[in-house]
Amino acid sequence: MTDHLKHIGVADPQRIEKYTLRTEAENDILKIYYKKEKGDLFHRSLKVKFPRLQKQLLVDSGGAKRYENTSEIAPNLLHVLDELDKITSKETEQVDVKEKILKDLRHLERVVNNKIKEIERDLDKLSSR
Repeated sequence: MTDHLKHIGVADPQRIEKYTLRTEAENDILKIYYKKEKGDLFHRSLKVKFPRLQKQLLVDSGGAKRYENTSEIAPNLLHVLDELDKITSKETEQVDVKEKILKDLRHLERVVNNKIKEIERDLDKLSSR
């Protein structure tokens, strides 16, 4: 599942927290950020340059047959990004589940507290009779 990541030097894909991708000149720059470990002041990261594929595209289908130079993302980078998306979206899903559980717990806490107050009021009414 992480063959492409291992190929670019990612030893422990499970420690990946996030990544960024930018284009600079004729390269795509991928920066992978790892989760901080105890004692680390800064996030560790890995920076990898991928040369962009150079192509010539026909831009005028009329009689001129003019071509224009263009570049596009390298196929191996697409595979790496696919693996990164799977890893980072899994992390996001786990965080979302945790947040949902905490939200549900807080809601339940409010409901129970309100019910306790209601029962105490009913008891007070019975005591005053």
